[in-house]
Amino acid sequence: MSRSSKAVLGLSVLLTAATVAGVHWKQRQDRQRLRDGVIRDIERQNRKKENIRILGEQIILTEQLEAEREKILLEKGSQKT
Repeated sequence: MSRSSKAVLGLSVLLTAATVAGVHWKQRQDRQRLRDGVIRDIERQNRKKENIRILGEQIILTEQLEAEREKILLEKGSQKT
């Protein structure tokens, strides 16, 4: 084989190997990004559940506070009469 044929063959092999390596690297990167997305979704769902629980507690506390205020107002009103 001539020198130029060897150079072209070597360059072709090198470019093919680089392309295959690049595709494998990109696939690994995509798989990792998908895994990270699932983890973020689970964390987001957990935060949402926690926020809903806290909101429920706040609603209960607000109702208790309003009931206490109303009770105090009724007691003050009955004391005036």
